[in-house]
Amino acid sequence: MVKIKAVLFDMDGVLIEAKDWHYEALNKALGLFGYNISREEHLSSYDGLPTKVKLKKLTLEKGLPVELHSFINEMKQQYTVGIIQKQCRPRFNHEYCLSKLRANGYSVACCSNSIRMTIEMMMSYAKLDKYLNFIVSNQDVKNAKPDPEIYLTAMKKLNLQPTECLIVEDNENGIKAAMASGGNLLAVKTVDDVTWDNVMGRIKEIEQKGR
Repeated sequence: MVKIKAVLFDMDGVLIEAKDWHYEALNKALGLFGYNISREEHLSSYDGLPTKVKLKKLTLEKGLPVELHSFINEMKQQYTVGIIQKQCRPRFNHEYCLSKLRANGYSVACCSNSIRMTIEMMMSYAKLDKYLNFIVSNQDVKNAKPDPEIYLTAMKKLNLQPTECLIVEDNENGIKAAMASGGNLLAVKTVDDVTWDNVMGRIKEIEQKGR
């Protein structure tokens, strides 16, 4: 019998509506040197990737000098912090969902391609940090999503099998990572889809199929 014991959440586009924040912050940093990622490029090729990977792609595709990577990355993080401080706020549906999960005995983790500082800051501003067992950032693994290492790392920390975990993801790279990890998937389109009812509905569906 399958029993879900943990729910692993992606962050951007799942717990935090931050996709545009990363896009805007990176473009602002790139703009200092005359570079740009279009909205179409962001959605089709860059969404969900760590900043360092995005910069490598820009070097290959647009000739961005490698020597600028470190400075642009630093500026992007500074711009992101400013946006978080202005725009990151708690959402009732998320606080309710995570608090109910913990109250019902589930382990909860946030597994994101972002750096640890950004995750911790967003979780704090969103008032979700107190419900998390831990976070896994791109600094905690060698390979970011779409590689499954982030989720496999979380499962190992929890001492759980992939079949005992539900992963909540929204974008192509994250969904690929979730599927490759062997975990169960709840794919959402927006942060508004992350509700107690939707998460529990998926858990019940998985457990009933596994009987």
